[in-house]
Amino acid sequence: MNDEFARLEPGQEQAIQKARKRVIESIGKNMDLYGITQSTGLLYGLMFFQDKPMNLDEMGQAMEMSKTSMSTGIRTLVDLNMVNKVWEKGSRKDLYEVERDWHQTFADFFVLKWRKAVEMNLTALRRSRSELVKLLDEASEDTSEPLRTAVDGDLDKIGQAIAYYLWLDRVIDLLESGGIYEHVPKEPRPD
Repeated sequence: MNDEFARLEPGQEQAIQKARKRVIESIGKNMDLYGITQSTGLLYGLMFFQDKPMNLDEMGQAMEMSKTSMSTGIRTLVDLNMVNKVWEKGSRKDLYEVERDWHQTFADFFVLKWRKAVEMNLTALRRSRSELVKLLDEASEDTSEPLRTAVDGDLDKIGQAIAYYLWLDRVIDLLESGGIYEHVPKEPRPD
C-alpha cells in the first residue's frame, strides 16, 4: 500500500485515484497546445500529483513505459521549463519535479515560442519590404504605375503584419516581465 494512502478509509484511495486519473488524462489530451505528445502530457500529469521528486525508474514503473521513453518525455518537459531537475541528498539518480506555477509555465513556454516566431517573421517582413521599396526606386517610367499599384498593396499588407508582430512583441514583454498580471490578475485559488 502506498504510504500516501495508509490512513485512508476503504474506498477513499480509489476515489482519489479516479479524480487524479481524470485530471491526468485531461492534461495529456491538451498538451498538444504545447506541441507535446499525449504520453509526455500524461507523464506531466502524473508528476503533477507527486509530493516528492521522481526518478526515471519510478516514472517508467508508474507509466508502464520504458526508461528511454521517460527520458525523452522528461527532456522535453525540462526544455520547456515545465519540469525541473532537482538535487536530493543521498540520491545518485536524477530527480525531477513539476514546476507548480502554471502561470510561469505558460509564460515561459509562450515567451520562448512567440519570441522566436516574432523575430523570424519580422526579419522576413522587413527584408521583403526593403526589396519592394528598392524595386520601386529602380523602376522605369513605363512600368512604374502598374508596379506601384502592386507593390503599394503588398507594402500595406506587410506594414499591417509588422504592426501586429510589434504588438505581439509587447505582449511577450508583458508575459516575460510579469506585467500581464496587472492587466489580467491571477485568479485566487478556489477553496
